[in-house]
Amino acid sequence: MQSMRLYGLSAAIAALLVAPSAFAQDADTASGKRFSVVGSATILEPDSDPLGADVDGDVAPTLSATWHVNDNIGVELWGAADKFNHRVRGASGNIGTVEAQPIALSGQYHFGAADNTFRPFLGLGYHQTNISNESIGSGEHVGMTTPKGAIGTAGVDININPTWFARVDARYLDGDADVKVAGDTVERDVGFDPWTIGFGVGARF
Repeated sequence: MQSMRLYGLSAAIAALLVAPSAFAQDADTASGKRFSVVGSATILEPDSDPLGADVDGDVAPTLSATWHVNDNIGVELWGAADKFNHRVRGASGNIGTVEAQPIALSGQYHFGAADNTFRPFLGLGYHQTNISNESIGSGEHVGMTTPKGAIGTAGVDININPTWFARVDARYLDGDADVKVAGDTVERDVGFDPWTIGFGVGARF
């Protein structure tokens, strides 16, 4: 897991380091667009149950801002504009809630020409997910540390006109956390590992 985190962080840093030189070599792009923003409704579903119980998914708004080095390469900052609220269920039913708010920096590659109707893209980067307001059970406080690690992205943009586009994307956030009870660590490196599906609208300028 640690190697995947370092790989994701290295990829994001590498994208930021190569961006200025790539920009200098390719100052004129076919589209002339350098920035894009996207607002999405995103489903986040935990891939594992880090608290030893079933953790339900939730829907929240997410935002992304991308600097386009050229028409194919971009550096994206993505994150949740509000917290995902997850119900935690045990054998006897609902036993509490926990909130999660991820943020990530990724390098992306967008396939095809800028004016293609369908433009698939892939991304790799680094994320951290803030865990807060854990309310589990009625006894001692159960909490989690912040999961951090690699994030992988796959999606497609559907061009409406030269400025506006629709987006569908999926992301997988690899990250471990420590589980604590009453402030004491009871289990280390528990997988959180959520995946997301987003449906949004964006603009380039």
